[in-house]
Amino acid sequence: MEDPVCFHHLSFAHQDLTEIPYEHILTQTETLEVLDLSYNLLNENPVLLGPLQKLSTLVLDCNRYTSHVKFPFMPSVTTVCINKNLIHNLPLFVDEVRLKFPAIRTLSMMNNEAAPSYFNGGSHTQYVDYRQYVISQIPGLEVLDDTGVQQEERVQARRTYRLQQSGRKTKDNALNKHTHTHQAVRYRPQ
Repeated sequence: MEDPVCFHHLSFAHQDLTEIPYEHILTQTETLEVLDLSYNLLNENPVLLGPLQKLSTLVLDCNRYTSHVKFPFMPSVTTVCINKNLIHNLPLFVDEVRLKFPAIRTLSMMNNEAAPSYFNGGSHTQYVDYRQYVISQIPGLEVLDDTGVQQEERVQARRTYRLQQSGRKTKDNALNKHTHTHQAVRYRPQ
């Protein structure tokens, strides 16, 4: 019996795919390191990519992914490229990336509405704010888009933003405290 062919790099780029070719990808669960699905017509959630044990790089450029994409938990992935898609809600998308790719070191999301830059009409201030937000939410990030993360950026990002979950708890606690205080004043007997 002949051994199956094993691949470390699979590219399905420029195939006009509307669905992820799972039948081909899942035969490589133990060897596949780089998966390129760029320049297709994909907008589905890549749910079945989870069992790819050695996958380190996922390229999803130029598809129709939105901020609402749901990835499977993929602990081996260190690089995600999702340039030129339809991502507009930065907090929603970054939270998904942070939770589903815990080992991520490189994230490239250029030419999405949520990633303002000079090339897509964003100002320098918007670009800096975007970088600080992403860096604050994904502390292990080493490269964002085409630029390495500098230590000064990391420090400023921590000053400007807190991890989303911490911020939500603090905001919720403040809201609850304010609500309880307000109710106590409102219902105080006279």
